[in-house]
Amino acid sequence: MQNYRYILYLLVFLFPNFVFAQTPQAIEDVRKLMESRDLQMKQLLGAEGSEYSSNQRDELKDIVNGIIDFTEMAKTALEVTYDTISVEDRTEFVQLFSSIIRDQSLANLDIYRASVSYERIDGTTDSMYIETLAEWDNIRTPVHYIMSKNSGEWRIEDMSIDDVFTAESYNRQFQRIIRSRSFDYLMTTLRKRAERNL
Repeated sequence: MQNYRYILYLLVFLFPNFVFAQTPQAIEDVRKLMESRDLQMKQLLGAEGSEYSSNQRDELKDIVNGIIDFTEMAKTALEVTYDTISVEDRTEFVQLFSSIIRDQSLANLDIYRASVSYERIDGTTDSMYIETLAEWDNIRTPVHYIMSKNSGEWRIEDMSIDDVFTAESYNRQFQRIIRSRSFDYLMTTLRKRAERNL
């Protein structure tokens, strides 16, 4: 996963014109997907200060997280440990990790009201790097995405807000816990955190 990112960054930043010329349809597909998602969120949110039912919040959570590949994000967050644990542990870890990400996604609803401009979309037919700029209440925030195409569908594998990537940030936290304690201790911590969010 790490090597994939380095290769993608090299393609985007060293050979942007070549990459763009090779993938105009893929770039257009990704842009339409992201714009459609953005429109759905804004329509559901409505005016600032609106109150939401639990059903509306669940629907918004599904829209926000519907194109995220939680398995790939979990692999990045857990790194080499992912390949050393059992299938059952992998499945539970992905479930717990995705639950945390999904709950955090609604921490600040106003960010989904922001106007979004697409500063750059580059990549290949099956991997893409997207740079956007979200502006809300006169605050401009860079939001970037790493996406890949699996089984014919584009999915987000990691995203950053103000240059902090989600999976990479969790990777640093999780690796510290695994090194100082153990993977089992990490799982216990994640289970408790998931229970608090129920």
